[in-house]
Amino acid sequence: MMAGGAGQEELGAGWRDPDLASALMGALALTPTPASTPSLSLASESLRPLQDLTGDGGVRKEQLRPGTGQAVPPSASVAVKYSGYLGNWNKLFCSNGNSKYPRLMKLGKDITLWGLEIGLLSMTKGEAALFLLAPEYAYGQRGCPPSIPPNTTVLFKVELLDFIDSEECDAFFELTHEQRDRLPVEKLLKVAATEREFGNYFFYKQCFKIAKDRYKRALSILDRRSSSKAEQSQISASKLLLFLNLSLTYLKLECGDRALKYGELALEMDQGNAKALFRCGQACLFMREYSKSRDFLTRAQCIQPFNRDINNELKKLARYYKEYMEMEKEMCCQMFDPLNSYG
Repeated sequence: MMAGGAGQEELGAGWRDPDLASALMGALALTPTPASTPSLSLASESLRPLQDLTGDGGVRKEQLRPGTGQAVPPSASVAVKYSGYLGNWNKLFCSNGNSKYPRLMKLGKDITLWGLEIGLLSMTKGEAALFLLAPEYAYGQRGCPPSIPPNTTVLFKVELLDFIDSEECDAFFELTHEQRDRLPVEKLLKVAATEREFGNYFFYKQCFKIAKDRYKRALSILDRRSSSKAEQSQISASKLLLFLNLSLTYLKLECGDRALKYGELALEMDQGNAKALFRCGQACLFMREYSKSRDFLTRAQCIQPFNRDINNELKKLARYYKEYMEMEKEMCCQMFDPLNSYG
């Protein structure tokens, strides 16, 4: 699961677009410190011993700020801000600190530096820490010329923004289709929920095409009917969230017809879903189908008469329709003006 992530609600649960600014935190300031004082905190002027994560001093940690929730599991994909310094703390050799929305990196695949992976496994969401890596846990005897000399101790400053545990998904996609069909519905729902969390992450990162693909992947996992009414109800509820997410994502991609399609699929499951009606109204407005847009939005308004987003969208519709009618009137006048000149 994503630590402190989107939870079980679909995107846009508050109607407005997700607040991207609040999704990620800025990098901490780094103060270089001489290598001759290994216990000196780079976050403050106090002296504190470093935590030995490996028992042999190979990976030592100083926590700059605590996080919350569970520690990062070995199968996770993480979003981190990091800076790597050589052992004299003065030379920066790698950093993604300027990246507003760091990409998700899979432990053991995208992050292969042994000591850094050990350090990340000790962290929780929101935590910031310094990791001192001995050469055997970093770049070894060879180093990484020309940036990193042989047998170099390195320092990494890391901030864990978020993570998603993809163990269930990894195991699921290694199965054959026959094996997947035999899995209990609870397992399918969990895998689909994780895929939706991936989609939510990429949505917040404004990678809408990737988000769309992850939502569709989740839908494909749920492409099964159950003889149990309770299980089928669970599957339908999960699909409803995905239809709503896809409708919003296609709006972001400026694909009104696809946004309308998934909004209508959501309505097939829940005719009184105000959010689905709202998405359909938005899609029709984008496509300049003003009559259809008004129908969807007024139905949504009947369900939630005091919803500010619905009411604002109706005001926008009225403004756009007025502009459209004025433009039509002007075009008609231009068409008949030549005839009037011969009168």
